[in-house]
Amino acid sequence: MPPKRKYDGDYIKLGFTSIEINGESRPQCVICTTVLANDALKPANGTSYAISEKTLAASFEISKLIAKSKKAHTIGESLIKPCMLKAVEELLGQEAQKKIREIPLSNDTVKSRIKKMSNDVEEQVIENIKRSPYFALQCDESTDVSQCCQLLVFIRFLNDNKTFKEELLFSQELKTTSQGADVMDLISQYFEKHGLMWERLAGFCTDGAPAMLGSRSGLAALIKTKNPSAITTHCVIHRQALAAKTLPECFGIVMKTAIKIVNFIKNSALNTRLFKQLCSDMSSEHETLLFHTEVRWLSKGNMLSRLYELREEVQVFLNSKEKKELLDQFCESNFQIRFAYLVDFFAQINKLNLQLQGSGNSKLQGMSNIFTYEDKISAFIAKIELWISKVERENFSTFDTLHQIVDGQCAEDKRNIQKHITLHLKELKSEFNRYFPDCEDKGIRKMIRNPFIVNVSEVPDEYQEEVIEMAHDNNLKDTFETGINLEDFCADMRLALSSIEPRIQKLVKSMQSQKSH
Repeated sequence: MPPKRKYDGDYIKLGFTSIEINGESRPQCVICTTVLANDALKPANGTSYAISEKTLAASFEISKLIAKSKKAHTIGESLIKPCMLKAVEELLGQEAQKKIREIPLSNDTVKSRIKKMSNDVEEQVIENIKRSPYFALQCDESTDVSQCCQLLVFIRFLNDNKTFKEELLFSQELKTTSQGADVMDLISQYFEKHGLMWERLAGFCTDGAPAMLGSRSGLAALIKTKNPSAITTHCVIHRQALAAKTLPECFGIVMKTAIKIVNFIKNSALNTRLFKQLCSDMSSEHETLLFHTEVRWLSKGNMLSRLYELREEVQVFLNSKEKKELLDQFCESNFQIRFAYLVDFFAQINKLNLQLQGSGNSKLQGMSNIFTYEDKISAFIAKIELWISKVERENFSTFDTLHQIVDGQCAEDKRNIQKHITLHLKELKSEFNRYFPDCEDKGIRKMIRNPFIVNVSEVPDEYQEEVIEMAHDNNLKDTFETGINLEDFCADMRLALSSIEPRIQKLVKSMQSQKSH
């Protein structure tokens, strides 16, 4: 009889643990918990689940793609793997198919892989932050559709190649209240856990809510207690959205009526189906209206635009439902003129908002910074001045929808809408100037944007000699003009969007490979 083999702690590397049965040590698979014969303890036997590093790496790569595409973890086992099996069987045969079958892609496996890669990316981000002389934070607190209050904290830091990088620092649920102290506690705990220093915090940006910018208990005030020199800023896009809320009473009434009409049709499932059928019968381009949500910046303009496109269908529907009061308001001449203006106005506001977000703008997507945002805002204010001068001359060509309607109106109606639009645009300009005042340090800003063309007299005394030296350094000038991006960063959710790739080979080597089972 061959001698009984004893369990060795190194066998865990082969996928075995030990269990005692009837006084005998028996190997047990750590994956499927199957108890095997004593003979299976031979190191040469290993376990049927041990596989190559390439298979494990493939599992990581596929899990990374699932995360980046923001799909459910179950898609690996329910769709991706069956597709690979079919394709490989057709192209390479059943032997190759066996290797694909070994790739573990279960829901729990994908979840585990993503977690490990996310932790690895976070580890790299923390390492980069610690090497950066300064960093800045951006906080956003938002409640999702499930009423879960989420805190997102982004960080911007100087990378090893002297370019700016922006990454997700952490995302965490606010389980009770969302006051400034609650947010501060989470940030402080994260800083303490990862050894980040408040002394290196250069700036802090937030959305401007009282919990964030309150003078006493707001997050900004609490951060100042940690680092008094940190600069607090209010998000440019939030400021733009606040400035655009200005509406005179006459346009406010039109907006309320439009929302009331949309709600009447959309809030009822029956009305929604009937309206959809009506639009289909009238061969309309669209068959549904859009809701307006106050917290969604673009929804107001999109809602008005869709309602205007379907205005004939809406009139027919309101008439069929005998909603005489709403129908009369909607069909009234002055209402239609003001409605058309609002459609054009919010189209311009949405265009500016998308530009600030970087949508469709490769420059903003690749190197967004305070200067490019200020350029967009100052250009918009200049456009408002142009619009005012045109409207005062009864030139409505800027507003395409309004221009089509107002041409056929009487002189009195034209003067009436001219007066209201001029008043609105002047108030709008005033609000934009209030939220975006002129900066006092224009010399410094010019120096930062291009230190080779700035007038030395515009620079503070302590920097003038350094600016002169820099301006006469041809090597620096050549580097600057080659287009090396000094402010290259992108805001990405960790792993799903992060430009930092997880070190998959490192993760593979740190793990025991396991087959799918």
